[in-house]
Amino acid sequence: MATRRERQRLLIFVIAYYADSTLRWVLERIPREVFDDFDCELLVVDDASEDRTFEIGREYQESHPEIRMTVLRNEYNQGYGGNQKIGYAYAIAEKFDFVAMLHGDGQYAPEELPRLLKPLAEGRADAVFGSRMMVSGAALKGGMPLYKYFGNRILTTVQNGLLGTHLTEFHSGYRIYSVSMLARIPYRLNSNEFHFDTDIIIQLFNARARIVELPIPTYYGDEICRVDGMKYAKDVIKSTLQNTAHRLGILYQRRFDATPDDNSHYGLKLGYPSSHTYALDAIPDGAKVLELGAGPNGLARELTKRSCETAVVDRFPPAQMDARVKVYVQDLEGELEFPVAPYRYLLLLDVIEHLKDPERFLERLRVHFDHDPKTLILTTPNIGFFIQRLMLLAGEFNYGKAGILDRTHTRLFTFRGARHLLTDAGFRIREVKGVPAPFPKVFGEGALGRTALAINRALIRVSPALFSYQIFVEAESTPDVDFLLRDAKQRSAERRMRPVVGSRR
Repeated sequence: MATRRERQRLLIFVIAYYADSTLRWVLERIPREVFDDFDCELLVVDDASEDRTFEIGREYQESHPEIRMTVLRNEYNQGYGGNQKIGYAYAIAEKFDFVAMLHGDGQYAPEELPRLLKPLAEGRADAVFGSRMMVSGAALKGGMPLYKYFGNRILTTVQNGLLGTHLTEFHSGYRIYSVSMLARIPYRLNSNEFHFDTDIIIQLFNARARIVELPIPTYYGDEICRVDGMKYAKDVIKSTLQNTAHRLGILYQRRFDATPDDNSHYGLKLGYPSSHTYALDAIPDGAKVLELGAGPNGLARELTKRSCETAVVDRFPPAQMDARVKVYVQDLEGELEFPVAPYRYLLLLDVIEHLKDPERFLERLRVHFDHDPKTLILTTPNIGFFIQRLMLLAGEFNYGKAGILDRTHTRLFTFRGARHLLTDAGFRIREVKGVPAPFPKVFGEGALGRTALAINRALIRVSPALFSYQIFVEAESTPDVDFLLRDAKQRSAERRMRPVVGSRR
């Protein structure tokens, strides 16, 4: 643990609701060593109880002047999740390092605090969860009712499958958080009800937080259970499914957007059928490739591994780039000032939908073409994807941070619309095919991700326009009329200068 001089600041946050018979008992069980090892404060928040919960807290505060303590009471009941929001807002505002949540009914043992705090204090975790399920059979021995035990196990298994995670328990209320991590995630948008705990776990996973689980003892006494089990299960599954749709880019959920506000979420999708995989498969080793609107996805790195002479164009210089890759910094909305002629393959992967005037962009690009055809590989989201159609039928058109309805998209295409765009720009279409949704990115590359991907690919064979998440097009360039006119004049002039074979003099 840290020395007294540099002690980390810890807030022990006790959520209390009708806890007048247990609150003092819980507070007295907090180990003294926690106060020695940390710069510690107790915060009790009574959620509008109509018993003596608040008064018990105040009496304990007055009888223990050696302990720094704050006792608050909500004038109106905020619910289990709403009460947590108040405590976490307090921890952030007062600049604590960690916040440990205890329940005022004593269901979670305060004696476990020193052990649970250790991974945070040592910098090995952003959150620590006490799990009643890590030790086989311990929960039942501790008095957990059989129906709750199996309900907990089933829900946790389903959530792990949908989230691609491996927690032993999603439903423990014993939580300790890094306050800096809480400040990064939008916990204030979470439910005020009991599935707040599920929402915040999802946010932590989406933020790539380091979560450590440690076993804790199970205690069930005569406390009143205020959770409607069926409603709780429904709410938990609903939140988990909403996050699945969010990560697929199908239905944006602001509360689950825990990533920085930059373009780092446009990650490379390799190892399974995807727009990036299809693009790489279409380019031979050693080819000359120009990637337009490269972003941070790292495709150029994969191309250089295959001995391709590669250049990238983007509004922002890439943070890390192989020295062999040429970089042109330019906004594609302006006049094109980078060379096109040296490159045989042009990549426009998930770029065209971000442009305000893609027709004008393709016209400017076509000026650089001659009789030697170039291969254009273009991908774009399919606005005709069946999920978007169902959403529209339900009155939804939900823009978000990523996916088909990315809020930075200015133009949206169907298969027919993408064909028209390219043929009008003088391209000859070689191949058009559907791209499945990136299920392995959401579910992981296990059985669930592979199965969902296989089903999506089978449905694409039935109806590409309906079941493709993205559109993949490979096309061949042709020169524009201005080039053809100049070329005709030049070649005609050259031809006139040649002697006419067989002419009479």
